[in-house]
Amino acid sequence: MSSIFSKIISGEIPGYIIAEDEKHIAFLDAMPLVKGHTLVVPKKETDSIFDLDSQEYKDLWAFTQNVAKQIQKAIPCKRVGIAVVGLEVPHAHIHLVPLNKVDDLNFRNVRLIFTPEEYKEIQQSIINA
Repeated sequence: MSSIFSKIISGEIPGYIIAEDEKHIAFLDAMPLVKGHTLVVPKKETDSIFDLDSQEYKDLWAFTQNVAKQIQKAIPCKRVGIAVVGLEVPHAHIHLVPLNKVDDLNFRNVRLIFTPEEYKEIQQSIINA
């Protein structure tokens, strides 16, 4: 079940990684809804988040909470929203989206495009938070 996320995890393709531990990775979404939109992914290839065992599920959310706090410090926003959709890539993942209005978490919105330099700037601001 190799996915594009598996390729980012293995280093086959680049990603703007903002946090990582032995079981999880967080990187900027390649097609973000807003600046700072981040994906949190278990390194274990699992299609649905609910297929993780109880401890893996808890660990993923604990890691996600830490990443969300980094994002909130780095990106001006009222809150960091959460979405688990899982239809676009067959690898469990959590969307963390900086929110200033409810519509910021609307997946029908036009996705933003950043230059590599802008992605690196966003990446560094979250890492440094």
